[in-house]
Amino acid sequence: MQFLLRLFSALLINRLLIKVVLASNATFAVLDARAFVPGSWTLAQQGTTGVSAMQLAVTSETTAIIFDRVEHNALTVGGHPAWSVELNLNTRAIRALNPASNTLCGTGNFLGNGTLVSTGGNPIVITGLSGLQGVRLFTPCTNSKCDIFENAARVRLTSGRWYPSSVRIEDGSALIFGGSMNGGFINNAARNNPSYEYYPPKNINGKGFNGLQIPSKFLVDTLNGNHFPIMLYLPDGTIFVAANQQAMILNWRTNSETRLPGIPNGVRVSSPFSAGAALLPLTPENNYTPEVLICGGSTLNDRAASQDFTSQAPTSAQCSRMVLTADGIAAGWQVETMPQPRIMLEMVQLPDMRLLIVNGAMTGVAGYGNVQNRVGDSNADNPAFTPVIYDPSAAVGSRFSSVGIPASNIARLYHSTATLTPNGTVMIAGSNPNLDVSTTKYATEYRLEFYSPPYMFQPRPTYTGLPATVNYNAKFNLAVQLPTGVTAVTAVIIDLGFATHGVHMDQRLVKLVTTLSADGRTLTVTGPPSAKHYPPGPAYLYVVTSAGVPSSGHKTLIGTGASPPVDPGAIAK
Repeated sequence: MQFLLRLFSALLINRLLIKVVLASNATFAVLDARAFVPGSWTLAQQGTTGVSAMQLAVTSETTAIIFDRVEHNALTVGGHPAWSVELNLNTRAIRALNPASNTLCGTGNFLGNGTLVSTGGNPIVITGLSGLQGVRLFTPCTNSKCDIFENAARVRLTSGRWYPSSVRIEDGSALIFGGSMNGGFINNAARNNPSYEYYPPKNINGKGFNGLQIPSKFLVDTLNGNHFPIMLYLPDGTIFVAANQQAMILNWRTNSETRLPGIPNGVRVSSPFSAGAALLPLTPENNYTPEVLICGGSTLNDRAASQDFTSQAPTSAQCSRMVLTADGIAAGWQVETMPQPRIMLEMVQLPDMRLLIVNGAMTGVAGYGNVQNRVGDSNADNPAFTPVIYDPSAAVGSRFSSVGIPASNIARLYHSTATLTPNGTVMIAGSNPNLDVSTTKYATEYRLEFYSPPYMFQPRPTYTGLPATVNYNAKFNLAVQLPTGVTAVTAVIIDLGFATHGVHMDQRLVKLVTTLSADGRTLTVTGPPSAKHYPPGPAYLYVVTSAGVPSSGHKTLIGTGASPPVDPGAIAK
């Protein structure tokens, strides 16, 4: 009863705040209307992961990679517990991989040539090497023989990074941002790493940072709650960053920070107060205008001692949107509310341009073993079992819905993940708010779940002819097979991203310019406008009908497929 009273009070406060904000600043970006298939979703539990899915990324049309931390999983590799697997999306079979260092709380990105780079981590617990400066490379293969390459003596970060974020930039390399020099429940001045660096290393700022850490004042100003900051690459080649209660635009070429209006109503949005975030679809109709959406989080005091927190503390139902243009920034954040508050939520981009909100908890904070009233080791309680759809093009007040979506019975709390798959389902995995493998309440979770949206049960378009690489503004033809009665389709490319801790590194959707032939058999597609709109790297192309029914997504590399630039002088540093 006390939980229900606290939850009702938090929701009431959120709704009152939202009414005030909407009344004073009631404009959102005008997005083109988008069709979607109504009806019931299905949920299936299919397969297990062998290691708990703390980090998750789709690597091909049939495979995904999963990273756990170093712990006592029953699955073994090389004579020790495994903490990474390759998952076959069709058969659900798993193949143990063998990273050399602890991947706990690191980050990841696909490079311009399609190689996955996993960076950062934590000191080792059981076997292997410290992961704090870890750089792990994985190039997807079709023969089930590829594994993770790691050589800490030659390839490593310049400093320890635990709880960093990262983003792929327009030359196909990765920018790794923030984190801590060592472990801890929450960041502080003693362990903070207020800097960023590149993989491969760069020397671009001309200020003595050749291949080394580049300082960020934002990462000082956002202490203490700034682990896993939100990062989104924008179509002008800058980076949106949000952490704690603040936001900025980072110009990585000049190392300059432009501050934005703070997150409304005192909500904190980065770990351990983890919100979810997404860049809304970039389309020709909206002139590829960037707009960010951030949902959930907490208003707890980030300067409080961990023992002053509780697993029953209310979380936030706030969602905030901002158009990242001069006029949009001047208008500020526009605020609305989710049906229920959440922390540690995942926001998954669907090919019909809606977002699915899954996972997380309604009370507490991220992490384990730190706060009062823990459930087992979990710092959070009251799992959010029912997903919510968010339609960014709908009218304010009608954007959220759970109609027809079944609730899960699996708690997906700390260290849980989700991703869109190439066939259009949403895969959900992980959850382990414990020190090691545990069978207590909110146990270490290995079960996989798949949500199938209503479009999965409609006649779907198919196509062939996708090139292995698609360059910018380049035209190519797809041979399409359309369901009876379908006379209009378009194409979208989606970066499925790298999911961890409620943050999706690089997830984005870009709608392409298309022309359908008179006979309905050939779709002429134009590649994205520039590397700023879609940084070079993997993409899954979905052909989508005017009713919102997508084909399966097929993989290509946007750009030329070349490796990111290498600066030997920067590497030598």
